[in-house]
Amino acid sequence: MDVFLVSTGTIAIGEIGDKTQLLALLLAARFRKPLPIVLGIFVATVLNHAAAAWAGEWVSQAVPQNIMKWGLGLSFIAMAIWALFPDKADEGTNPIDRFGAFGATAIAFFLVEIGDKTQLATAALAAKFHDLVPVVMGTTLGMMLADAPVVFFGEALARVIPLRVARMIAAGIFFVLGVGILFDLGQYFGVLMTP
Repeated sequence: MDVFLVSTGTIAIGEIGDKTQLLALLLAARFRKPLPIVLGIFVATVLNHAAAAWAGEWVSQAVPQNIMKWGLGLSFIAMAIWALFPDKADEGTNPIDRFGAFGATAIAFFLVEIGDKTQLATAALAAKFHDLVPVVMGTTLGMMLADAPVVFFGEALARVIPLRVARMIAAGIFFVLGVGILFDLGQYFGVLMTP
């Protein structure tokens, strides 16, 4: 359960202000069909994060533990720095209308998530915890918690949660995870940093 909750919280906060949130807002404005858009986000996220988690778990088994510890710790610190900078919707991420709201969303979200910080965080969480299903379930729920409200409530939500504050909180979480892994602080922080 802790792996699921850590994965959910890390991604939900890390996703705030991300380019995929901007994409969700663009799709909501374009299609004005919230349910197919939310379902498209869900399908794309499950597929993308399952692949990322599998890759992260595989790498963790193929790489020696000491190197893995440093790689994970530094990757979380890099994500902390990355989280401080706002994302912009990439040019070319506007889906073609012929796929409809669901298809366009699923395709666009899957492609935009490739190499995104939430995908890399999913791989790192799977490498850390070696528990694929709770990681994928948690990261998917985290994405849905961050992106579904944007589809339904859009601009009103952006006024309530300042993106700068959300980015700073996400950066702090990623940084604590990274430092905890590097310095073996699992005894002080529990499941977050347990080797």
